Amino acid sequence: MKLLLDQGLPRSAAALLRDVGIETIHVGEIGLSEAEDAELIRRAREEGYVVVTLDADFHTLLALDEATSPSVIRIRIERLRAKALTDLVLRVLSECDEDLQQGAAVTVEPTRIRIRRLPLLSD
Repeated sequence: MKLLLDQGLPRSAAALLRDVGIETIHVGEIGLSEAEDAELIRRAREEGYVVVTLDADFHTLLALDEATSPSVIRIRIERLRAKALTDLVLRVLSECDEDLQQGAAVTVEPTRIRIRRLPLLSD
C-alpha cells in the first residue's frame, strides 16, 4: 500500500511509515503542499496512493464524482504528533486493508473507524 500524506499532517510521519516498510510521501516532499484537493486526488489515483488527510473535502469530492478511487483516510483527531499518527495509520491499515485496496472512504474518530466503500452514492 502506498500513502500520500496531506498538508496538516506531520511531515516526519512519512519517514516513520517508510521506516516500517510502507511507501509514503508527504505533499510537502513533492512540492504539492499548496495543491488543490482535486489535484491531489488526481495524482493519488494516477499513482496508486491512498490519501491520508484531516480534510473532509476529499470525501465530498469523491462523492460528487461518484469516484471509485483513490481510497481516502480522513483523520478526525486533531494535533497528532508524528509517532501517534504513525501508530494510528498502521492500525487503520491493519483493520481496513481489504477495503482500502478495493476503494473506500475511511473516517477515523477517537472512538471508532467508519468505512464506506466507493463510490459514495446518496440514497
